[in-house]
Amino acid sequence: MYQQMKYFIAVVEHHSFTRAAADCNVSQSAISQQIKELESTIGVKLLNRQGRSFTLTPAGEYFYRRALEITKETTNLIDETVKIANQQNQFTLRLGYLTNFGAGEFLRAVAKFSQRYPDINVKINSGTHEQLFQLLRNDGIDLAFSDQRRALSNEYHNEFLTEANFMAVLPPNKVTQTKILTTDLADLPCILVVGSVQKDEEEKYYQDVLGIKSRFVVASTTDEAQMMVVANQGYFVVNNRTKDAVNQSIVKTVPLYNGNLMLYQKYYAYWKNDNSGYYIEKFAEILKQQFN
Repeated sequence: MYQQMKYFIAVVEHHSFTRAAADCNVSQSAISQQIKELESTIGVKLLNRQGRSFTLTPAGEYFYRRALEITKETTNLIDETVKIANQQNQFTLRLGYLTNFGAGEFLRAVAKFSQRYPDINVKINSGTHEQLFQLLRNDGIDLAFSDQRRALSNEYHNEFLTEANFMAVLPPNKVTQTKILTTDLADLPCILVVGSVQKDEEEKYYQDVLGIKSRFVVASTTDEAQMMVVANQGYFVVNNRTKDAVNQSIVKTVPLYNGNLMLYQKYYAYWKNDNSGYYIEKFAEILKQQFN
């Protein structure tokens, strides 16, 4: 019926069996016979024939509109199917994940994806939020697993994965309550665990989004940051998904609030709308399953 729908569309758009037959590269008698078989199959008249001319019946008008949609969808389906088949032996899926989150869920997703699609090459990058964002924006990766630090853009598919509440890492003698406010920490330096290149970006995020009022200092690793904490040189921020990197026998974590609002971090899988495709979407689906 798909081919008969295409013939019917051609007849309606050309308003001529002769021109439609020429456009479809078949004889006029063949296309006329196909339209009759179409009407016989569905059991209604689509055309009111008047000599060499015709008009559409109400049913024919409806069938024409829906046939346009269906044939377009079918053509897209065929094109995407062929594209996937052609990609299978040459496609490389380029992925990026957030370094300080931990790779557990991400690597399980990669393992499941590779088991399901063994012919697809997978290339993995890790980095900070800004490094992954730049890679994604400049087509260096196809999909990034990262935190949310800016407004979600319509240029990207933003697949929510999980969220985690922020916590301040403090010396044990500083923890006297079950939560702490950003204003309570204003006189204590906030330690950023970043390289010098990312310092300005991290400061802006901490100030504008988290509402941190402290001055900032830098540590290159979590271990260095913990040493600074136990030496009463400041505090740093983790969340309940990244706190495992903290040795809680020497430091303490306490939920961090901005006023009455508990601070949360959201995590997404991001990929460009104009770079979407079967394997990217399948990996995102598998990744999301790891958080459910």
